Amino acid sequence: MRVISGIYKHRRFDIPKTFKARPTTDFAKENLFNVLCNYIDFDNMSALDLFSGTGSISLELLSRGCSHVVSIEKDGTHYSFIRKVMKEIQTENCIPLRGDVFRFLKICHETYDIIFADPPYILKEIPQLPDLIFERQLLKPNGIFILEHGKDHRFDTHPHFFEHREYGSVNFSFFK
Repeated sequence: MRVISGIYKHRRFDIPKTFKARPTTDFAKENLFNVLCNYIDFDNMSALDLFSGTGSISLELLSRGCSHVVSIEKDGTHYSFIRKVMKEIQTENCIPLRGDVFRFLKICHETYDIIFADPPYILKEIPQLPDLIFERQLLKPNGIFILEHGKDHRFDTHPHFFEHREYGSVNFSFFK
């Protein structure tokens, strides 16, 4: 896993071969952040990274200037890896939490400038995620929610949807 840009640019972290996570490809991640740069100045932003997996997106958000990132990951091994990486880069700006994303969303009272979700593509609750984010009012004004998903899902009729990008088998739907 490598950091594309920012203060940790070119840093690499070896993901254990035993990981079950499907990390966002470098190609898709680079294109995602190129798009986001048109909408967001990351400096001092707060972000929520749901289904964090390897922590790659959290790390990229921190590297680009987010001052507060919360990473939610259910798998204990992945959670430990995220904690290890954050300790290596010596940041206190990331709060990794081990837990179920849906439970977290039900009790969360904080709002964020950026929310990113990369659930397992086979997760049946994927279509519910945009509604949960907006019903719970978890985005700050002008905030953006990005949902990574497979080609089997479309969100262009959702009232908060504004853009879709596809990079190979990786799809990003943007909401505000």
